[in-house]
Amino acid sequence: MYFLDPSLAQQIVDRTMKIIGHNINVMNNCGVILGSGDPHRLDSTHEGALLAISQNRTVEINSATAANLHGVKAGINLPLHYKGEIIGVIGITGEPEILHNYGELLKMTAEMIVEQANSIEQAQWQYRQKEEFILQLIKSEAVFSSQLKDWAKQLNIDIDAPRVVAVIQVQGDEEQTSANSLLKKVLNLLENPSRGNLVAMTSMTELVILKPAFLDGNRWDPDLESQRIDQLLSRIPTEMNLRLKIALGHFFPNPADISRSYFTARETLTLGQQLRPHENKYLYEDFSLLVLLSGLRGDWRGEELITPYQVLIGADKNGQLRKTLTAYLQHFGDLQQCANALFIHRNTLRYRLDKIQQVTDINIQELDGLLQLYLGQVLISKIQHSEH
Repeated sequence: MYFLDPSLAQQIVDRTMKIIGHNINVMNNCGVILGSGDPHRLDSTHEGALLAISQNRTVEINSATAANLHGVKAGINLPLHYKGEIIGVIGITGEPEILHNYGELLKMTAEMIVEQANSIEQAQWQYRQKEEFILQLIKSEAVFSSQLKDWAKQLNIDIDAPRVVAVIQVQGDEEQTSANSLLKKVLNLLENPSRGNLVAMTSMTELVILKPAFLDGNRWDPDLESQRIDQLLSRIPTEMNLRLKIALGHFFPNPADISRSYFTARETLTLGQQLRPHENKYLYEDFSLLVLLSGLRGDWRGEELITPYQVLIGADKNGQLRKTLTAYLQHFGDLQQCANALFIHRNTLRYRLDKIQQVTDINIQELDGLLQLYLGQVLISKIQHSEH
């Protein structure tokens, strides 16, 4: 059963009174006046409306009859229908013989307003449900619950379709309303045509997009996705484009891992902004190691991993040993190329490498030791960037 609310009833009054110069009343299905051109009549019961509801017919009341009824003036009262049910009554104040020709027109207008308002409300409800579903989807872990699957079915969403997550964020010091307006324009571009995108606003300045992963029909191609992002950015005016940052996460074959794809997109965005602030497109493939290591931040394993490199930092006041280690890693342990790059003699290089081993108590001649120093260096670099 659909129920009229006062705001919609008053909207009907305001719009229909523009058609004719007579007072309009809109009553609910109990005959109570919800909207009126005469504010003093609000919330009172209209007996003519009760008669129209009980008999499901147009009730015309002249001045003589109105004098014998409570809360009634001369006029016409027409039942309003929505989906075959009486939802209220629209009343026109005045002598029936004068208003007769207006009755059906106003009834039709009122019913159209109700139908339009309900359609908009349903569309908004559907959109809110879809948005909330997407937000739940990117928070789900490991497996999809039966409730989530049922919800997807109600929204006509294929929950098992392979997807990858992208995150779009608005940068700048502008007001949130301005950022929100820009995101809505981007959202419109993503949904028209939609190409199967599931889009939701995670905040006033951020969008999340669950994109179909197989753009060529049968396999994941990050290069093709990158080109798609370029196409999207090209459709956005330059002055808006400069304010957007977009990051594409990693594709996981299992649809239930979509939350992991979201995590990698968020981490890629964070790293991209830190390391390449002048760019506006960031791909997981360009930051994969840092993204994977980000899970160690604040974890005891991460603390253990960075300890030897932290010891090196403490002992290396002028940064010479760290510079040497970086060159050694970049040249994959080739002593001659490393010495050439540092413009030092090989014996000097050996001395520095021995010093690194003494300070850190790590054997850099073994892969495990060298890898630990490398990962420690990467993690420390990431922590320092995040702090700035």
